[in-house]
Order: sequence, then C-alpha cells, then structure tokens
Amino acid sequence: MSAKAFVLIETAVGKTQEVVSILNKMGGLKSVDTVTGPYDIIAVVEAEDLNKIGDLITGKIHAIEGISRTVTCLAV
Repeated sequence: MSAKAFVLIETAVGKTQEVVSILNKMGGLKSVDTVTGPYDIIAVVEAEDLNKIGDLITGKIHAIEGISRTVTCLAV
C-alpha cells in the first residue's frame, strides 16, 4: 500500500511560479497547485512508504531555492 502526503509550501516573495515549475518537473508528485491563503503551493506526494516521502521532501523539495517553509500532512 502506498503512502500519501499533502505538502503545504510557503515561498519567498516572487518565487512561487519558479518553485511550481521546478516541482512539476520532479518525480513522485501527483499534483502541484498554487493556492491562496497562508501557503502558496500545495503538493500531493505519493510513494511506496513514509520513508520515501520523507526522503523526497527533505532531499529534494527542501533543496529548492525560494521555498521558505513547508508543512507536511500525512494522509491516514
């Protein structure tokens, strides 16, 4: 059974579209949407297990320049 998470992403001013473009080229993401509210982007991540989701978020998403903060919500 696969694991799923919603990653709420806050970006630096003026960096949202650049971050969305990078995320859309990245594997492992089911969707990437620009949203209104306290966060700028919500990405849906699916992987084989929680460790792979963690690796994707900490190894790839956090490394993207322009991301200020993320909050990960695991689907149960």
